[in-house]
Amino acid sequence: MDDSDGKDWKKRHFEMRIQGCQRLADYLEGVKKNYESTAQVLKHNCEVNGHGESCYKLGAYHVTGKGGVTECLKTAYSCFMKACNSKGKKSVDACHNIALLAHDGRAMEGGVDAKVAQQYYEKACEGGFAPSCFNLSALLIQGSPGLDKNMALALKYALRACELGHVWGCANASRMYKLGDGTDKDDQKAEELKNKARELHGQQKERQLKFGE
Repeated sequence: MDDSDGKDWKKRHFEMRIQGCQRLADYLEGVKKNYESTAQVLKHNCEVNGHGESCYKLGAYHVTGKGGVTECLKTAYSCFMKACNSKGKKSVDACHNIALLAHDGRAMEGGVDAKVAQQYYEKACEGGFAPSCFNLSALLIQGSPGLDKNMALALKYALRACELGHVWGCANASRMYKLGDGTDKDDQKAEELKNKARELHGQQKERQLKFGE
């Protein structure tokens, strides 16, 4: 076995080990309902192995204090940051959560940090996460200390949210075309987006009805 084969084997072995830890955490949580043990496995797999999905779940535990961990939004923020940077299965969700915590301000030393919120909403939006696109659009419409209003950019993200199936993204974009906010007035485009919002709203209601049958 040459050096490259040895390195590949070690890498595969390590990946199998961290995936095994995540499966154990899922089993302890979903089947055994043993949240304290789940939290310990997540903590090890996040802090020692750097596994993104475990970091994401551990962050969620810290938001509510589940499994006996400390209820702490700053610790949750740190866990979500590791998950966001991991490029793993939950990285986009984690980036969105970082933006939410920065937008809310309770996890930040100096309160609301609109620039950080913008950065991570952008990252999650690029990953196809519609709520991040919509929230970023709303942030740019309202403006915030350290972040000026930008109606043209707000429209861009509202349209992206709409493309990804977000009802209020379509509705906001429609209103902006109607009023000429961040763009020239365009009644036809406004009507098209309004109809798209109605269509998406109808689909959501239909899904809810089917789920309740």
